[in-house]
Amino acid sequence: MSVSSSTDDGVAASGDAAAPSGLARLWRRDLAHYPASGPRYVYLAIVVATTIVLYYLLYIQYAVATSIMAHYDMTFAYFIGMSVVGNAIGAFASLLAGLADRWGRANMVVYGLLIAGIIVLILPHSPDKTTFLVLFAVLSFIEGIVLVATPALIRDFSPQLGRATAMGYWTMGPVIGSLVVTTVTSATLDTSSWQDELTYSGVAALVVFVVALVGLRELSPGLRDQVMVSLRDRALVEARARGLDTEAQLSGHWRQMLRLDVVGSAFAISVYLLLYYAAVGNLVIYFSSTFGYSEQRTNGLANWYWAANAIALVITGLLSDRLKVRKPFMVVGGIGSIVCTGIFASLATEPKTDYYTFAWLFLAIGVFGGITYAPWMAGFTETVEKHNPAATATGLAVWGWILRVVVAVSAAFVPVVVTSVTPLVEHGHEVKEAAAEAAPALKITAQHPAIFAELAKYPAGQAPAEVKARAAQEVGLPNLAIVQKAGPQLKILKEHGAEVTKASKDGPKQWQKWWWVCLGGQVVFLPFIFLLTGRWSPKRAREDAAEHQQAIDREIAALKS
Repeated sequence: MSVSSSTDDGVAASGDAAAPSGLARLWRRDLAHYPASGPRYVYLAIVVATTIVLYYLLYIQYAVATSIMAHYDMTFAYFIGMSVVGNAIGAFASLLAGLADRWGRANMVVYGLLIAGIIVLILPHSPDKTTFLVLFAVLSFIEGIVLVATPALIRDFSPQLGRATAMGYWTMGPVIGSLVVTTVTSATLDTSSWQDELTYSGVAALVVFVVALVGLRELSPGLRDQVMVSLRDRALVEARARGLDTEAQLSGHWRQMLRLDVVGSAFAISVYLLLYYAAVGNLVIYFSSTFGYSEQRTNGLANWYWAANAIALVITGLLSDRLKVRKPFMVVGGIGSIVCTGIFASLATEPKTDYYTFAWLFLAIGVFGGITYAPWMAGFTETVEKHNPAATATGLAVWGWILRVVVAVSAAFVPVVVTSVTPLVEHGHEVKEAAAEAAPALKITAQHPAIFAELAKYPAGQAPAEVKARAAQEVGLPNLAIVQKAGPQLKILKEHGAEVTKASKDGPKQWQKWWWVCLGGQVVFLPFIFLLTGRWSPKRAREDAAEHQQAIDREIAALKS
């Protein structure tokens, strides 16, 4: 049974059954009418907060990567494999999230957040690396579902003329999630363990879950399955919802999304973001192995990138909506990203580059990334709506699947291109410590190479008496004792010193190759901008908006009569 109400424009609007009360509100979340501005902003804020905390849960692992590897005795290849597995599982979970067009989005978000928070609280207590991998895979599965449902909710609650602003706020989810990760770790890692860092994120997730459980709602199918250009369309959207066949709207929705402007655009933005993936997953490893930065110092450096990116996302979204165009912003952001990434790549082989040079460069990269991404998300959802507004979650599922496949492939290829990273991550720290502790012994052996070469021919302590006597005479008993005491450190240097030294030499050029690959992804992005729907000219866009409003006014007048 349905009920009707009168809107401000005097058009009868149809709703669904009466709103649920009590505990039923924790599952039945459909809104019978499009919400007023106040509640709508609350729903949007809850979705953004949920997105932030989900990325916090996911990215915290990478901020303490070296500590996790050391604790579980993981090889770098194992850790990378964990990332590849997680993203691959997340990719197929994203396809499953396409069911949000039939089942709704809100419950996927609310209860997915609960499960994700519990998993991250359990993760630090994993008894071994296999358990850690399995739990991380489950977390990635939940993330793949929820992080398709959240932009679908943002689209539902944001008309096209405010879409870029709303998507700018949503995109702050991964950005502020990353900023939260780097801010918290850079402030607390000197007194906290990596287990504590994961626990902090899990507690934050459960707090936001409670807010979402009580406060998050979503549009009924009849409302969300339509295109809404501006808030002035509200009355007409509600009136149309009464006679809309939502099941028919979903007929052939996957086929409708498998088009070049949807699939090609999703691929283009995925490769554009190669540098972003590297910043999330490899920044700590890159700066520790190439420039000797600690986890804490690198996370502090990354704050410049995330903060600048967050601000740029919101400001660009506002400007894009005001001018009613998306594509010019994408071009400016894309070209700016290419220039900044080129400079960053060129510095990979300049080990004396100071901290603030990177800080200012990251600030610029963050700004241009924000200029690109908020308008792209708006333009992409509008392109999906052009084909079928009822298939929004399906279109976003295609995007989520492609995005995570690209992330998985890029994660797998980093150690292939940067072969030096494995010995540096696995043995670099112990070789550095061994070299420092064995420095006096190394000095002694360097002064007497012949006799120590002779001693090395025999197992420890089993050299012939005459060799021992000659060593004592040439080197001196105290010096021999120093060398003998440094035996474990000298063994480490003998086993891994050469490969670590070679990796340290080769690493910067290999990383530089990967940064050029990231730049190539940004170049690939540019031509795909032309496939998205929308105007290039603000003047033509304003004319389109005026024509649309006239058409809406005519239809409302016809309904009133």
